[in-house]
Amino acid sequence: MSCISEQNNLGDLLKYEASSLYSRDQITVAKGQNIKLGTVVAKKTDDGFIRVLNPTGTDGTQTAVGVITTDIHSKDSDMKGVIITRSAMLADHAVVWPANITEEQKNAAIKQLEGRGIIIRKGA
Repeated sequence: MSCISEQNNLGDLLKYEASSLYSRDQITVAKGQNIKLGTVVAKKTDDGFIRVLNPTGTDGTQTAVGVITTDIHSKDSDMKGVIITRSAMLADHAVVWPANITEEQKNAAIKQLEGRGIIIRKGA
C-alpha cells in the first residue's frame, strides 16, 4: 500500500488574514533562490530583494519580514512574488525555517513577525 503525500498549500499555512489583501505585499525574490511556500523571509538591505531568513546575517537578512505564499524558483532571474507581511495568523506546522536555525534564533524571528502582527499558532 502506497502513501500519497501532498505538499502544503496556502490554506494549510494561512489561517487568518486581514481583508482586501492588507496582509500581503508584492515583492521581488533575488535570482538564485529556491524558496518553498511558508518559508520565513527577510529583505536584504542593499538591494531590497527577498531572501530566506539568515539569523546570522548582517545585511538585513537576519530580520524576518514575512512568509512567502508560493514556491518560488528564481534560478536565472529575479522573480515577483507575494509575502504575508502583516496582520495574519499562520499554522506553525506549515511554516518553513532555515535548516540550521537554533531555538533562540527561531524565537527571535517569531518575535520579529509578531511585531508585524503575524502570529504563528500551534495546532492552527
